[in-house]
Amino acid sequence: MPTEPARAEYTLSTQREIRSRHYLVGGDFGPENRPHAHRYRIEVQVAGRELDQHGFLLDLVALEGHLDALLREYAGKTLNALPAFAGLNPSLEHFSRILGRSLAERLDPLPWSALSIRIWEDQAGWAMYRMEA
Repeated sequence: MPTEPARAEYTLSTQREIRSRHYLVGGDFGPENRPHAHRYRIEVQVAGRELDQHGFLLDLVALEGHLDALLREYAGKTLNALPAFAGLNPSLEHFSRILGRSLAERLDPLPWSALSIRIWEDQAGWAMYRMEA
């Protein structure tokens, strides 16, 4: 069996959608300054170099379970009112970081080398937060 290239890795990904509300603060953002809802599409990618004894980087069902539990904390809520956003503008950038760090804690100490969260708030606009282990 050929050896893996030194920089090769596997990526496992899943997506979910939630509806939440927010309003932007700290500047003149037009209609975004008023409370409004978005249908957020959230994509998680977990990368790593090694597979477990079953041939998995990470059990997809377990990843989905952790993500679903995490997203229940945000679905249907106004992001500005949640403790995770205290003192923060609820931007896509902040939201992706908050979700990424929270998910990484739930996945610790699994063998991943990078985790990224990409969040779309419309068909074209998205932000991504990437962490390396």
